[in-house]
Amino acid sequence: MSVPQEQAHPKAGRQEQFLSVISRDQASARFQEQLTLGPLGSETVALAEALNRVLAQDITSPIDVPGFDRANVDGFAVRAADSFEAMEDRPRQVRLNTEVLAPGTMPQTGVAPGTATTIATGAVIPRGADAVLMVEHSEIVETAEGPVVELSAAVAPGQNISFAGTDVARGETVLRTGQRLTSREIGVLAALGLGEINVYRRPRVAILSTGNEIVAPGEPLPIGSVYDSNGAIVAAAVSELGGEPVPLGIVGDNEAALEVALQEALACDMVILSGGTSKGAGDLSYRVVARLGAPGIVAHGVALKPGKPICLAVTDGKPVVILPGFPTSAIFTFHEFVAPVIRAFAGQASEDAGTLPASLPVRVNSEKGRTEYVLVSLVYGREGVVAYPMGKGSGSVTAFSFADGFIAVDQHTEILDPGSAVQVQRLGRRLAPADLVAIGSHCVGLDVLLGELQQRGLGVKALHVGSMGGLAAAKRGECDIAGVHLMDPASGEYNRPFLGSELQLIPGYRRMQGIVYRRGDARFEGESPEAAVGAATADADCAMVNRNPGSGTRILIDRLLAGTMPPGYGVQAKSHNAVAAAVAQGRADWGMAIESVAELYGLGFLPFQAEHYDFVVPLERMERPAVRAFAEALQQDGVRRRLEQLGFSL
Repeated sequence: MSVPQEQAHPKAGRQEQFLSVISRDQASARFQEQLTLGPLGSETVALAEALNRVLAQDITSPIDVPGFDRANVDGFAVRAADSFEAMEDRPRQVRLNTEVLAPGTMPQTGVAPGTATTIATGAVIPRGADAVLMVEHSEIVETAEGPVVELSAAVAPGQNISFAGTDVARGETVLRTGQRLTSREIGVLAALGLGEINVYRRPRVAILSTGNEIVAPGEPLPIGSVYDSNGAIVAAAVSELGGEPVPLGIVGDNEAALEVALQEALACDMVILSGGTSKGAGDLSYRVVARLGAPGIVAHGVALKPGKPICLAVTDGKPVVILPGFPTSAIFTFHEFVAPVIRAFAGQASEDAGTLPASLPVRVNSEKGRTEYVLVSLVYGREGVVAYPMGKGSGSVTAFSFADGFIAVDQHTEILDPGSAVQVQRLGRRLAPADLVAIGSHCVGLDVLLGELQQRGLGVKALHVGSMGGLAAAKRGECDIAGVHLMDPASGEYNRPFLGSELQLIPGYRRMQGIVYRRGDARFEGESPEAAVGAATADADCAMVNRNPGSGTRILIDRLLAGTMPPGYGVQAKSHNAVAAAVAQGRADWGMAIESVAELYGLGFLPFQAEHYDFVVPLERMERPAVRAFAEALQQDGVRRRLEQLGFSL
């Protein structure tokens, strides 16, 4: 007798709630109070292996640098008094010694009054000399008594000489404990003759990714699976922070296998798992971690967004952390809770990139009861710095890499209105403004143009907020160009009707829009767009995928549908690619997208109407060098050929 599915899997679809959600500060305090936050020991490494390591002791110089009085120029070692009152039209003469001093040779003859010795840059100053006259201010003249040097300029005592110990004195502390060794410090250590350096041991951090849906990069990707970006991101971040990542691969949703992998991981100084931290029936990581020795889990569920499911545990003084599976949540919680511990273990000082005042260009909604962290990208507008929310959600793998910082929305705030003043916590100390900022609708053609500028050495930044968002940004003076494809419903004209006196249009190119469908579908194959849509709307099993209101594509769709709302009308994708993916994967049967995207996804295409993808520029930015370079790139033969190869017409 078969068992009903609900009885066989009583927890399927059920989630145990987070019963004790605590604040970020409480979670961090509970976690760190169970740890000894300090270096894990030291080791001696060869100088060639010391880059990016952290010094475990002060470095005092065993020698003087330079170790001798050294000539700084090519010329003649002299007694300064012999050059006094020497001029170009009234030179003074001194007898030339026969010795010639090159670097690495010890002088055998001193410089007596009225004599000079030929010397090269870097050579040892001979006894008696107290200055070096540049060769440009001298001339050798043969006389009956032998060669003499005519001095045509005066030098002061000590001129053109580096005296022993003037750079580094013997016994001087030149580098200090806790200092990270960059190429500059490596050069200092080499100059001191140190072949081995005592540095802090790098903490070994085991990294485990969990879940049946996780696939290693380089392997085929079935629908419903995702590549293991978290494992790669965390490993790279561990290295950046001074740790040694120990990737242990991917473990599927098998509790016994995960238990074995966790025990292997505990041989390292720290363990980081990714995924399985929520309290659903299929989430196993926290169940396995919960069985670890004292004190075990110290926090599971933090009032953060993103990152609520973060699980922090300690066993026998060793940290074990389960990061949320979604990439942005994982990276954010890693930097909030894990990075400070790795830094401490590696002997590195904590890092604060600082804050920057900015204003919001758009409304931000937040969930009351949780502190929400919103990743932002910074641009410079007319009134100062503007913080654009990334708006990609915790599942995004790119949001963190494109962000310049984040803002914290406290748990009592639900709405931040446009224009609100905010403090941006920067993700890095340096914030170099881009030469050209593009805000608007995304297009692969725009990618080509920005790539051309990047190859010319110009820094570019692109924020994809849609045509209307780009138009608004251009009106506020927050961007250099806005890619738009807006059709005026009344006239059918693209883009120009939306310009005001403060904006100018750079004509771009044309993109053919049409109906996309899976090849071989008889409802669409060989039909006109109008006939195909008519057949689709008459078939209750034929589902569409729509576009978001306000987009030029949505206006075309509504014209074709003439008031009908077939199945799928309420499913609103925000890009041509999202429409194509839904059709290619069978979640919808048809939609509207541009031809180049249809080809990319292997879909059938029924051309309907060419749309104009143009570039709006604030008038005050038209003469900026980067904007002029952008306009010139649009006219270049090579760029135009690449755009035509993508299916665009110019």
